[in-house]
Amino acid sequence: MKKIIHNSWQEVLEEEFQQPYYLELREFLKQEYRTQKIYPDMFHIFEALEKTPYEKVKIVILGQDPYHGPNQAHGLSFSVQPGVRIPPSLKNIYKELQEDLGIPPVDHGYLTSWAEQGVLLLNTVLTVREGQAYSHRGKGWEQLTDTIIQKLNDRPDPVVFILWGKPAQQKIAMIDTNKHVIIRSVHPSPLSAHRGFFGSRPFSQANQALLSMGKEPINWQLPTKV
Repeated sequence: MKKIIHNSWQEVLEEEFQQPYYLELREFLKQEYRTQKIYPDMFHIFEALEKTPYEKVKIVILGQDPYHGPNQAHGLSFSVQPGVRIPPSLKNIYKELQEDLGIPPVDHGYLTSWAEQGVLLLNTVLTVREGQAYSHRGKGWEQLTDTIIQKLNDRPDPVVFILWGKPAQQKIAMIDTNKHVIIRSVHPSPLSAHRGFFGSRPFSQANQALLSMGKEPINWQLPTKV
């Protein structure tokens, strides 16, 4: 079978890629990419998994679906490509990061260095039509991303799940809270950030959890140049 992901996730998800729902999703996407403007480009759909192999995942930050504006999405939740204006939710994430750990915001929104340290920046839906938020909802992505969470849940090695907002928190039912750590708050979007995202200190909490597991904490300071 042709490799879809070029690391350990390929083996972990091999059976899933042969399920009828996934084959239907593939056909749907082929048609969409042919006839519509879809984000991210097809080479970056699985970027979150490519950048953070299964056994390297320390933290999961769950987003909803990709940004739907030009040149923004590149397959990592909350992250945008270099040179693109920082979206409002990410601005709030940076604000909380400064409040929590004293790390000043950088002037880009490219979060790859987090992914490379073991932060799986996963959306629940991995593609979107230009200008149409959540337009690929209910096409099969949710089933695949639920499986990804289940596979991490099954891992003997514990994971820290950072769940912002209701859709992300619906995944708690799939997570063994005796083994894994869950950090939750409202979503960092401007609509809700003031209702409990600010002051929630997710970054220091996550690092404390990693230290208690005997793991190296994340360096949340992003490089100033990308």
